[in-house]
Amino acid sequence: MIQSLIDDFQLCFVKNGRWQYLWNGLGVTLEVALTAIALGLLIGFVVAIIRSSHDKYGRFPILNALAKVYLTIIRGTPMVVQLLICYFIILQSLDKVVVAILAFGINSGAYQAEILRAGIMSIDPGQMEAGRALGLGYWKTMLRIVLPQAIRNVLPALGNEFIVLMKDTSIVGYIALCDLAKGGDIIRSQTYSVYTPYLTVAAIYLILVMTFTWLLGKLERHLRNTGADPVHNDS
Repeated sequence: MIQSLIDDFQLCFVKNGRWQYLWNGLGVTLEVALTAIALGLLIGFVVAIIRSSHDKYGRFPILNALAKVYLTIIRGTPMVVQLLICYFIILQSLDKVVVAILAFGINSGAYQAEILRAGIMSIDPGQMEAGRALGLGYWKTMLRIVLPQAIRNVLPALGNEFIVLMKDTSIVGYIALCDLAKGGDIIRSQTYSVYTPYLTVAAIYLILVMTFTWLLGKLERHLRNTGADPVHNDS
């Protein structure tokens, strides 16, 4: 049995350098996931500030209406459908990796926006009043006082969204992009071996998620123990 496993491993990963499918696919997965997370966070910040500012202070009524339309459409349609629409209809002239980053970033931005909005709404209104009393403008008070506290409150939820996004990138094979999952599928199609490539891909995803969860846990403990500001710290 051990010899059979060794032979299967050599067939799937050693022969003809098939390990490169997984290695190159891992690079694509990380590139799409990490860049999309950053893009989604940026979109989430903007939408969350607009939505919470309207809910708390009645600001930006038109932008708030547009933000609600964006949230309704993105959260009401499947990710794979959004990816296909971006690739075949809206962004068909762009590189596949760029299309995937934009599609996942826009999708994640909707969910991160609502997480951040909940964090902002949980902050005492007195924080905004205190910032204004110190002479800070609305945006400076929001970015330097309110938002850092909100992020600290919702960090676990944001981390969970990041993990979900990383796993969801496995559907980029629908636009013929060779990510980690697609690399395992290519090996399976060439070797007719099912267990080894798919279990290896699953193990790699598990390691990625566990690593990210560990890093997030360290960040949470650091912020809890030091009271450090995750966004802006003048000390």
